[in-house]
Amino acid sequence: MKRILFFIFMIGIVTTGYSQIEFNKTFKVIPPATVPPKAEVKPVPKIPNDKDPFAVVPVPNAKNLEKPLEDPTYSNGKKPAPISMIEQNDFDDPGKELKAKLSRSLDRSLVDQGLKEDSRLLVKIDVNFGDIRTKSEFFVIKCRDFGQIDGDLIKATLNNQTVKSRLLLENSYQEFRIYFKEGINTFELEALNRGSLGGNTAEFQIYDDKGKHVRSDFWENWDTGVKGKFIIVKE
Repeated sequence: MKRILFFIFMIGIVTTGYSQIEFNKTFKVIPPATVPPKAEVKPVPKIPNDKDPFAVVPVPNAKNLEKPLEDPTYSNGKKPAPISMIEQNDFDDPGKELKAKLSRSLDRSLVDQGLKEDSRLLVKIDVNFGDIRTKSEFFVIKCRDFGQIDGDLIKATLNNQTVKSRLLLENSYQEFRIYFKEGINTFELEALNRGSLGGNTAEFQIYDDKGKHVRSDFWENWDTGVKGKFIIVKE
């Protein structure tokens, strides 16, 4: 009995060893597959679409571009103006228009209050004050500025001869005399300037050698160079 058991035991050992040898010869361990690392995905650059400014199209490869991207061409052939949050206008200096408006407003206010003559109503043609017949030897001419005192200047001539070259008109009357010849004499009062508040303004009075009042009148808003003419006939 012991021999039988020993024989079976030996057969088992031999069989096991043989099996291990064959298995070792045929079995090979397969190494795990090498997985390449994932390539880094870079964002694709985009440029505006020509037809739709808000749409974008991808650029195949921004690095391979040989020249910079050109500005898109629009249907009207013009590029849109850059967007700005600052209000724009057509004036070189925004304050210039405001100053002009304030100046016009001030001018209107002064004209309404009688402190300035309206330059749109300037008298630009000479004025004829008519004829004066007299037996007087001379006349006394009195002149003053009847408006605001603003530097009005006048010139007086008799028969083209200067009597007063630059008379500054003031609030009170200033006077001078003119001596005329027999017959027709031409006496003129000329506005040499406009005052600082507008056209030239003056009031005048004429008296004979006896102190008798002969003529009085005034002019208003004369432009520079305008003349008032009198024809004096000495009888």
